Amino acid sequence: MTRQQVSVLDYGMGNLASLVHALEFLGARVQVVSSPKQIVAAERLILPGVGAFRPAMEQLVAHRIAGALREARQSGIPILGICLGMQLLFDESEEGGEVRGLGWIPGRVVRFKSVEKVPHMGWNQLKIRGFHPLFDGIRNGAFVYFVHSYYCIPERAECEIASSHYGESFCAAVQYGNVMGVQFHPEKSQKPGLRLLKNFLTLG
Repeated sequence: MTRQQVSVLDYGMGNLASLVHALEFLGARVQVVSSPKQIVAAERLILPGVGAFRPAMEQLVAHRIAGALREARQSGIPILGICLGMQLLFDESEEGGEVRGLGWIPGRVVRFKSVEKVPHMGWNQLKIRGFHPLFDGIRNGAFVYFVHSYYCIPERAECEIASSHYGESFCAAVQYGNVMGVQFHPEKSQKPGLRLLKNFLTLG
């Protein structure tokens, strides 16, 4: 059986080791990429990330990555954003002042305001909305692992494919065309997370 090729973007925002290990465990051929040329050549691409929105966008712009990502998206390959990587897909974030994102998914990123303890860190249940191939084989109510202080609000309700709850309901996963995102960390979410990554490897 042919091993699926996946590119993981390294733009200096977080340790990629656990994600790469999970993908290799699933049998994928993983390439960590950082140059525009590598990004444009990707067959499928994961945009991970931990940290703050503004410095992340500054990194993407400074290294000409944002333009390459746009070209990769326009080619139609499956793209998955994880945690901060999902937030960067949106129009803007209020983190660090109003900051423009990649603008691929209409909506914005806001800070939790209805809870005393931020960041939200730990295991929470998913509420999966209908069927989506990214969640094939994952039961509704499965627990996944979150670490975040901000969450996404899509302008279009149909973009939200799963939600979770921390003081209030929030968007846990999105899809818009060939672009998908999950607010949780699948590489740290045991069986449900591995299944999601496996599903992503078979898309496209």
